Amino acid sequence: MMKDERGRQVLVVVQDGQVAPRFDLALEVVMSRDDADSVRTLILAQNSAEKLCHLILESGIDAVICGGIEEEHHQFLAWKKVKITDNVIGPMEWALGRWKAGLLKPGDIFERCVGWTASSHGES
Repeated sequence: MMKDERGRQVLVVVQDGQVAPRFDLALEVVMSRDDADSVRTLILAQNSAEKLCHLILESGIDAVICGGIEEEHHQFLAWKKVKITDNVIGPMEWALGRWKAGLLKPGDIFERCVGWTASSHGES
């Protein structure tokens, strides 16, 4: 079966507009494509890593952005050829924009990536 000509699909695990700290506790996800400006938000009925993995596979998701993810789920999705970018901390829009630009890496933190420092925010 040939892959269609549309862009890659990504799913971001979200909590309060931020990349959710835990994959297995997510109740909200945002899906988008690297060639589209639109996003689709889904509110999940319950948190379940297994159901989230099923949604990822059934939706043809190519990449997942999340905070922490258990090794078992990380390995399963990687085995299914889903690229996981984990340990990401920051606003969902920022992470999604960096992913679309090809800049997002595991462990990216919003403040570090935009030049945030304590002194630039009046902290010592």
